[in-house]
Amino acid sequence: MNPSTGRKPRLAVLVSGRGSNLQAILHAIARGELDAEIVGVFSDRPDAAALDRVAPALRWSLEARQFPDRAAFDAILATAVEATAPDWVFCAGYMRILGDAFVRRFDGRLLNVHPSLLPRYKGLRTHARALRSGDAEHGASVHFVVPELDAGAVVAQARIPIQPGDTPESLAARLLPEEHRLVTATLALAAAGRLAEHGGQVQLDGQTLFSPLHLDSTGILRPGSRS
Repeated sequence: MNPSTGRKPRLAVLVSGRGSNLQAILHAIARGELDAEIVGVFSDRPDAAALDRVAPALRWSLEARQFPDRAAFDAILATAVEATAPDWVFCAGYMRILGDAFVRRFDGRLLNVHPSLLPRYKGLRTHARALRSGDAEHGASVHFVVPELDAGAVVAQARIPIQPGDTPESLAARLLPEEHRLVTATLALAAAGRLAEHGGQVQLDGQTLFSPLHLDSTGILRPGSRS
C-alpha cells in the first residue's frame, strides 16, 4: 500500500507472447511478495496467449500492423495505458520497439526485461549470440526504457553459468526461472517507492547505483560491484 495515496501501486503490463513473466508477476502478487495491482495488460497482438492470463476487463489489444506507422499505433497504445493511471509500466516480453513519444510520456516509470547481461547483446537472439561469443555466463537485465534500443539504465541483473553443450534453447530454459525472480524482485522495489531514475542513473532509496543490483540464490537483490 502506498501511504501517500492509500492504494496499491498500479502496474500496467505490455506483452506480445505467451506471458510467462506476466504470470510470474501475478503469482508474486497472489503470494504477497509484490504489493501492487495490475490495472491493464496491453498487447500489439490480439492473439497473444498472455492476454488470457488476466480477466477480460483488464485486456487491451490491437493489431499493430493495421496502423500506417509506429507512431500511430504508439499514440493509441499510450492513451489506453494512461487511462489506467499506472504508477509503473512494465514491458514483459513486449516485442515492438517503443517510439520516442511513448517513452517520453512514461519517462522514469517505464521498465523492460531483456534476456542478456546488458550492455551485451541488445536486440534479438541473445542466447545464441552469448554462445557464439564463448561467454562463461549469461543472464537477464531489468532496465529503464529510453528511446535507444535496450540502452536505458540497468536496475538489476540475474546471472547463470553457461554449461558445456548448451544450446540457445537449453540456455533460454535455464534462464527463464531466474528472469521471473528478477522481474518480481525489481518490481517489488518499484512498487515500494524505492526505485527511480534521474539523469540516466538508477536511484535506490535516493542513492545512486553505480552498478546494477544482482539477484542472489535466495531471490534477493543485492548491491553489485563496480566493474
